[in-house]
Amino acid sequence: MNIKRILSSFDYVLLGIIIVIFSLGIIAIASATGVTTYGITRQVQMQAFSFIFGLFLIGLLQFINYEIVGEFYWWLYGIAILLLLVIFIPGVGVIRNGSRSWIDLGPIDFQTSEVAKIAYIIFLAKFVEKMGGINSIKDTLKASVTLLPILALILKQPDLGSALVFVSATFGILLVNGLKYWQIGAGLGAVIAAVPLLYPRLEPHQRERIDAFLNPNDITLPGNYHVMQSKITIGSGQMYGRGLFKGDYHSLNYLPVQESDFIYAVFVEETGFVGGLLVIFLYMIFLLRLITLSNRVKDDFGSNIITGFAFMFGFQIIENIAMTLGKMPVTGITLPFFSYGSTSIVSSMLAIGIAESIYIRRKKGTFFN
Repeated sequence: MNIKRILSSFDYVLLGIIIVIFSLGIIAIASATGVTTYGITRQVQMQAFSFIFGLFLIGLLQFINYEIVGEFYWWLYGIAILLLLVIFIPGVGVIRNGSRSWIDLGPIDFQTSEVAKIAYIIFLAKFVEKMGGINSIKDTLKASVTLLPILALILKQPDLGSALVFVSATFGILLVNGLKYWQIGAGLGAVIAAVPLLYPRLEPHQRERIDAFLNPNDITLPGNYHVMQSKITIGSGQMYGRGLFKGDYHSLNYLPVQESDFIYAVFVEETGFVGGLLVIFLYMIFLLRLITLSNRVKDDFGSNIITGFAFMFGFQIIENIAMTLGKMPVTGITLPFFSYGSTSIVSSMLAIGIAESIYIRRKKGTFFN
């Protein structure tokens, strides 16, 4: 194995952006968990360990040819389904924040959907390539049908946020493979028409979040508390922030779930509008870099995978930041590489490792084939 060729072809810009985002995030987590009072907290330790393990995964994945993995794409689909099924086994799956999405592994809780989405994106990327792209409504339906069992299992947990991540990644792959604008319009129309049917079937805490989003000024709605505290925390940062580890609102525990779901609010309180804008700017560069890598890859399968990852990350970033500002309903989606969460960090690094592995083999027939 030619390590020199790996090192020369590796995209260090993408890795560098991730390291910067992670570094800012772990500072925010340290502040959110009170390191100035309690010392290095468990959350900081687990986040650092997960990131280091993720770096190891990225290095390891460079020695694995993604084209060989693609030959087992139906197996990956089966793995995704199995990961989503296993949490319903009595004594295995545990409920966290109203959703049975986790497996208790002792030191950490493992969210199976985080790994399932990686497996499904690789599957769909190959599935669409095998079809030769999206050339008809039949192709669109065939690709979309593969998503239905995934959505059914995730919504049964229930986890609306993860379901939307799968939908976003699927949409991205279909879009770059020829999805027609009228099909997009028809799909949106179907979703809107289905809302009255789906809303009554949502869990009470999910309906509370939607009701709060539609009625942001009604303080009697339980779902508004989180968002109101988040907006107050963000607003208190003003232009330049209160200073690192000097935030009042989150340190006094006014802000709920502050080390994960609302970590962006913690960072903006301490670094202000400037700090918040910096994070958004870094994420824009990150997503643009993924798109650049996708465009440089010569084969459709590899390009589809990176595109799926870009849409996956893009939705998570937009949803998390927007919900802290009250611009989208709260769904519990973490901010990639920034929020606390071992499974989220490792699965995100796994996606980056796969993207880098594809990129170093972007010129088909050159090496490692």
